[in-house]
Amino acid sequence: MAARDDVLELGKRVGKSIIGQETMVERLLLGLLANGHLLVEGLPGLAKTRAIKSLAKNLDSELSRVQFTPDLLPADITGSEIYFSEGGKGEFKFQQGPIFANLILADEINRAPAKVQSALLEAMEERQVTVGGQSYPLPDLFMVMATQNPIEQEGTYPLPEAQLDRFLMHVEVGYPDEKSEAAIMRLNREEENSAQSKDQHGKIEKLDPQFVFDARKEIGAVTVSEPVEKYIVSLVIGTRHPDRYDKDLAKQLQVGISPRGAIGLDRVSRAYAWLKGRDYVTPDDVKSIVNDVFRHRLILSYEAHASNTTADQVIDRLTELVAVS
Repeated sequence: MAARDDVLELGKRVGKSIIGQETMVERLLLGLLANGHLLVEGLPGLAKTRAIKSLAKNLDSELSRVQFTPDLLPADITGSEIYFSEGGKGEFKFQQGPIFANLILADEINRAPAKVQSALLEAMEERQVTVGGQSYPLPDLFMVMATQNPIEQEGTYPLPEAQLDRFLMHVEVGYPDEKSEAAIMRLNREEENSAQSKDQHGKIEKLDPQFVFDARKEIGAVTVSEPVEKYIVSLVIGTRHPDRYDKDLAKQLQVGISPRGAIGLDRVSRAYAWLKGRDYVTPDDVKSIVNDVFRHRLILSYEAHASNTTADQVIDRLTELVAVS
């Protein structure tokens, strides 16, 4: 599995510069393998932006960074038609926006109003941009990693449910432990000294992204047995009809998971199993990533918010109640 070796090498390289965030690095690889988009949430300074920059640094691909602000316009992301005049003749030509890259870093996406946030919808789902009635396809290798600060912070706008559902996974990033914190400081000192030094160590040899497409073909052949398939469906149905399992759980859920969530759980489970070196999916694979696939798709009830119940607590309770048939 040469493709898997390249994926592991990419993860190893990214992990060297993103210390103490192993889960985020793994989820970044899963998003790349499953051909989906990631929403990464955490407080400022937890290496969210650094992660995708490190990915682009080691992968032969084009990175675009969009800093979302309250005054950003949709055309600033997708591009627009510009009027050009030459030789007495004028015509409109489409000028591509930053969305026409392989890796898109949508930094602090929830600092822009909903109208700008929704400009990503067509690009993320249809892999194309439509301007002036003309559709323009996006690159074959295309992934959006959007970062957001917790919505309790000043100057943030909650993302619309329609856009949240377009993200394959919602990854929460926490503080590193004490050992990792010390390693981060040492790494920062090393990078500062390296930047100030006149010695040049040469450019980093980037990996050919062809291995990503090879890996996706292998992931497509990963087996999902009937019991595991039923388990995935049971988890999804459990969010829509929680009263079948627990009355208290039913009081905490208002809207369950859409079919897009079921498809996403299947895709990420297969990518996760492949990444672990297996050609079949186990129930533990599903349990390992179900929180990341479900947490942004669930709409909790007023009672859940009043009791400070989180989506992760609801999902954990659901996985306790749903058994593998």
